[in-house]
Amino acid sequence: MAIGGAIGTGIFKGTSETVSIAGPAVIFSYLFAGILLLVVMSAIAEMAIAYPGLNMKGFIRLAFGARVSFVIGWLYCFMWLTVCVIEVIAAGSFLQYWFPSMSLWLLSFISAIFIVAINFMNVKKYGEFEFWFAGIKITMIVLFIILGASILFGMIPSNDTHYLQNYSQHQGFFPNGWSGVFSALLIVIFSYGGSELIGLTLTETKDAEKVLPKVIKGVIWRIVIFYTVPILIICGLIPWDEVGNQDSPFVQVLSAVGFPGSAHIMNFVLITAVLSAANSGIYGCTRMLYSLAAEGEAPKQFSFVAKNGVPLYSVILSAIVLVGGTFVAYFSPDRVFGYLMAIPGFTVSLVWIAICLAQVKLRKTYRELPHFRVWGFPYVTAFTAVALIVSCVVFAFSEENRLSIFVCLGILIILVICSVMTGKKETNLQSLGRKPVK
Repeated sequence: MAIGGAIGTGIFKGTSETVSIAGPAVIFSYLFAGILLLVVMSAIAEMAIAYPGLNMKGFIRLAFGARVSFVIGWLYCFMWLTVCVIEVIAAGSFLQYWFPSMSLWLLSFISAIFIVAINFMNVKKYGEFEFWFAGIKITMIVLFIILGASILFGMIPSNDTHYLQNYSQHQGFFPNGWSGVFSALLIVIFSYGGSELIGLTLTETKDAEKVLPKVIKGVIWRIVIFYTVPILIICGLIPWDEVGNQDSPFVQVLSAVGFPGSAHIMNFVLITAVLSAANSGIYGCTRMLYSLAAEGEAPKQFSFVAKNGVPLYSVILSAIVLVGGTFVAYFSPDRVFGYLMAIPGFTVSLVWIAICLAQVKLRKTYRELPHFRVWGFPYVTAFTAVALIVSCVVFAFSEENRLSIFVCLGILIILVICSVMTGKKETNLQSLGRKPVK
């Protein structure tokens, strides 16, 4: 689920945005965000071992109380609903490669209906779809890396033999300096967002103490490699300033080097990949809604599960937002990705900050230190939280993100007001039968 949620529009479409901001040097944005992600995922694993039976939201509730967990929980749902809209709009943009005369919003609407239909199927069929979706995109990323590297180093002949010069020409490897690297960070964080989905499945994980550290390390390495290596290949095969926003850079590369047939295959893979990410997004949203409803922080209907295993009302809400959200592409087809991708990047940062701060606060309450824990405590965790806060501040003061920040802050203010009005009972260590370690 972590890989399924993290590998989607962020790599197949979002790389156009990040490369245009930072050029080939954007790989440093991905590497730095990967380090932040490693700390966040390690914090989740540490808390899961120390407090078995709690999930990601449970850690935040235990550390900061019901009001904060209410805000973070609903913010996480909002994030995933936005991500789902982004993914189906990306699917529509990829379909335009074959149907250029059809409007983006209509193709996105069709994609949304398809995803909604899958999520109304029983759990077994849903799992089968997600298995094949995820398997196809991972396989094709690996094949793209092999094919692209072979062309880049001349093992496969193509129309050009001077690809490596693209790294040094066109204003060099750092065309916009380090400021471009940091400016791209928020979109990169959005790309990695979804990895923390594992934090919602902790209550269903057997032998979490043994399994989680291995799973998290594996997920981190795979995500970083699947992002940085393809981007290096893309920037080597075509000049970074020619990476367009209409087609996926993956399709653009294969077409540019004289493999149009492969481009059609890759386009099909890209569509399945973003639909897979949308599938994971609905999973994340409905699972969080279930958790909120179970703790009285959402209408109890969201905890209802139909006989076929579908969280019916949660899926209905997700479907309404998903289908309705596709009309954003009708009003602003050219800027839709710029507007939408910044929103989950900001909200993912807030969720990651909450996880880091929860780990800092809860460390002193453990009965004993788990064998797997965040190294360099508390400095590494604090640095990660500060870095994420700085990225949020930079985002907030960026003029091009003004609309996105108004939306994010508006939702955040509404959630804070709702949390105060509901006045939920606080959760503490004593209510769970735990005594803080002195």
